[in-house]
Amino acid sequence: MGEFELIERYFKRPERHAARVALGIGDDCALLQPAPGTQLAISCDMLVEGRHFVSTLDPFKLGHKALAVNLSDLAACGARPLAFSLALALPRADESWLAPFAQGLLALADAHSCELIGGDTTQGPLNICITVFGEVPVMAGRSQALLRSGAQAGDDLYISGNLGDARLALEVFRGTVSVPEAVFTAARVRLETPTPRVALGLALRGVANAAIDVSDGLLGDLGHILQQSGVGATVDADVATSLIAAHAYYTGATGQFDTNIAPEQWRRWALSGGDDYELLFTAPVARREAVAAAAAASLTPVTRIGQIEAERGLRLMDAQRQPVPDRYASFDHFA
Repeated sequence: MGEFELIERYFKRPERHAARVALGIGDDCALLQPAPGTQLAISCDMLVEGRHFVSTLDPFKLGHKALAVNLSDLAACGARPLAFSLALALPRADESWLAPFAQGLLALADAHSCELIGGDTTQGPLNICITVFGEVPVMAGRSQALLRSGAQAGDDLYISGNLGDARLALEVFRGTVSVPEAVFTAARVRLETPTPRVALGLALRGVANAAIDVSDGLLGDLGHILQQSGVGATVDADVATSLIAAHAYYTGATGQFDTNIAPEQWRRWALSGGDDYELLFTAPVARREAVAAAAAASLTPVTRIGQIEAERGLRLMDAQRQPVPDRYASFDHFA
């Protein structure tokens, strides 16, 4: 099977959104037609075998995740998905891998009305690079995009969904911890098929002051907001830790705690685990009801985990309002 047959068989489909995609796969360039009064939001992410995923990962799940991590960036910007391109390096044209990969990729694309408009294929080590395009409205000459630079002193600090379960699953794969099968299965879903919070991002336009998606770890990604907004923050470390679904399993109805996993480890996974793909955002105290309404409308739970402050720097507190040493480094490819 050659390169062009591969594209034709697995990735070329009739265009579903002609009003927005004027020209899709098949030419030197695709042509997008954003709606009047909107801006294009563009993001790019790469997944490399051995760095971001293992070779044994189900290709259907890999296709889902490859697009999900990009849609998560659009969500953090409050952008509606429009289209995406795919650059794919493959060791060989393996039909048994390509078919489920394309199915997982395109199923998520269809769920978000996001059209595949082109890209590139080549032979080489398995590498998946997606560029995604979205649109955000411009009102009275002002973009409605959510940015990292908008946080203000006094804002509440929120996180969507859960934290740390993806890192727990990774540690189980590595053999550093053991958990019951049901706990691992749930955590594995969070690692392999994350849910991009697109609906929440759209609902937060005009409500949140700043936002970012949590990919490298809560505190590391919060640091980007603090730096670009010129502010500081206090975070309740125990509230963040309670958002690990597996942690709730151990401290819930049974009241038992797995001594194989130290409390400090749970906290580390929540604060710096990475691969969560939740939305971390700030909003004024006066908009708490609006935040709750956005969460309800998008069917996405959100939790207030701290506050933005004028004093620069990051401060961690426990449930007793005692300082917690900040020794939670988030992921960095080149650190």
